[in-house]
Amino acid sequence: MPQLDDDSNPLLCDAIARDIACSQGQRITFTQYMEAALYHPQQGYYATKAINIGQQGDFLTSPHLGADFGELLAEQFVQMGEIIGQQQFTIVEMGAGQGILAADILGYLLQHYPDFFAALEYIIVEKSNALQQEQQQRLKNLPIKWCSLEEIATDSIIGCCFSNELVDALPVHQFIIEAGQLREIYVTTQEARGLPIFVEVIGELSTPQLAEYFDLVKIALPSSAYPDGYRSEVNLAALDWLKVVSNRLQRGYLLTIDYGYPAHRYYNPMRSQGTLQCYYRHMHHNNPYINIGQQDITAHVDFTALQRWGEMCGLDNLGFTQQGLFLMALGLGDRIAALSTSNPQSIQQLLQRREALHQLIEPTGLGGFGVLIQSKNLTATETASSLKGLK
Repeated sequence: MPQLDDDSNPLLCDAIARDIACSQGQRITFTQYMEAALYHPQQGYYATKAINIGQQGDFLTSPHLGADFGELLAEQFVQMGEIIGQQQFTIVEMGAGQGILAADILGYLLQHYPDFFAALEYIIVEKSNALQQEQQQRLKNLPIKWCSLEEIATDSIIGCCFSNELVDALPVHQFIIEAGQLREIYVTTQEARGLPIFVEVIGELSTPQLAEYFDLVKIALPSSAYPDGYRSEVNLAALDWLKVVSNRLQRGYLLTIDYGYPAHRYYNPMRSQGTLQCYYRHMHHNNPYINIGQQDITAHVDFTALQRWGEMCGLDNLGFTQQGLFLMALGLGDRIAALSTSNPQSIQQLLQRREALHQLIEPTGLGGFGVLIQSKNLTATETASSLKGLK
């Protein structure tokens, strides 16, 4: 059911339209729509070969700029292992993309920390079958286990669970202020020149959790500060995910890297149209109803919600910083300084590497991403041991 002049997957559009037709009121919440557009098991963006990540793709992530990001993360994991003094350390990477980051982390550990590597268990949790196949091909010679979060036993992980640009892709509810009240945005179908298209309608909240969310993050919404027409997102799926991860973690750390804001910035009245973005062929826009199944859909992360909900799930907040500061504390500055004494094969290679390293810390880009580190069941002495990345 594509709109005119777009690149939507007709099979996926048909599937979503059938869901709408069979639903009460012939409408679905935006989170149901986003879930289908991204994660439909056969036709969703992440389930098919439509996903295209990298320099020439729909979007790129930090691992695409070279091995430095993964190598510096490896340094942090080694220190975490030293702090908790565990003979076997488990790393759980949730949403591993093309497997580039795992390859960089494990390759660096094998070369520089062989004893840590030998005692390491590395688990990848990946929802996308297409990406899992790519990961397994790239990482076929490395000791990695693939499973779902549900397949990991309760209180079984001693080590670190981490994600890089995962939470932003979890499906969100969208809300709008109408007549001073909190209302929800739904998706339905409508005829246009003989073709059904997807359109938004406004209705009552589908769950009381949406209103309760603003109590959690201590934002007075709705209130007189938010005019009619103000709209934004609520990521209840992130809270569900966090609860499951905390349940699986017996002792250790949760490291979350993503783009987002604290709640007071996320729900600033001046940000009146939310943060939802779509990425298609390295361009971004805010229309999720075109290129359906062919584009990524994301929303910024509310880190306040992760911190406060994490506390309710038994996690302690160790620190929140920016990616640029995090990587510099782990040694990226030394790597940049070393470029002046390096002997590259060409000036072009030197300039390309310098540009890649600077992109990792650029405050208006990847360097401005949030880095949240939480812990569970650490002793007072262990908690007092400052993590390198937070210094």
